Amino acid sequence: MFSDAVSRYAAIGAKGITVWRSAIEGLGPTAAGRLARDQGLAIVSLCRGGFFVSGSEEGRRKAIDDNRRCIEEAATLGAPLVVLVCGADPGVSLPEARAQIEESISALVPDAAASGVRLAIEPLHPMYAGDRSAVNTLAQARAICSRVDSPWVGIAVDVYHTWWDERLEGELAACGAEGRLFSFHISDWLTPTRDLLEDRGIMGEGCIPIREIRGWAERAGFRGFIEVEIFSRRLWEMDQDTYLERIAAAFLSHA
Repeated sequence: MFSDAVSRYAAIGAKGITVWRSAIEGLGPTAAGRLARDQGLAIVSLCRGGFFVSGSEEGRRKAIDDNRRCIEEAATLGAPLVVLVCGADPGVSLPEARAQIEESISALVPDAAASGVRLAIEPLHPMYAGDRSAVNTLAQARAICSRVDSPWVGIAVDVYHTWWDERLEGELAACGAEGRLFSFHISDWLTPTRDLLEDRGIMGEGCIPIREIRGWAERAGFRGFIEVEIFSRRLWEMDQDTYLERIAAAFLSHA
């Protein structure tokens, strides 16, 4: 329940929340925004838009229409940002997929500007290039931002997806210099990883140098929320109050 989530987050001292669209189905963005603010939580972003890539024109059109609805929901919610998981399709080549992503984001810029909602491209780890996102590095995301050339389009950096990139420090500096660094997410990479989607670790459980990467982002000018985003069946199955306490302790120790 979304109401349970916001009350528990507030109780551990969290100051903000990113809202997932699936979490407020039936509640609606107006009521969800009110619930979060009543608990003293800033709304950081709405997650997620994107999934632009399709082998059919109809599929691409439906994706753009859904993203327009997402932007409207974000504005109603009071979220200043929509995070974009850009999409991929095994039947669409990576160059074509990236072209579709860029074209779709360009088409959404007028909607974003009219609503006052920014769009953040989130590069995903290359293991997702076949079915979740054809944008896999900060360099690729930054190139799209440069060509779209709008202050409403930037980047969400997730250390889980980007920690391996030898160009990461320089790319973060470039994102900051260009005013493109909109969002920053943390979790940890477990070895072995037992599930490609739902086996992330709490900060300090794995091998990501989270504090170092955070330092790079902050030297690049990032001053927003440091967002914990952990997908983990293992951790979801435990007592959730204990889980939140572990997150809070790990944040202080490792982020």
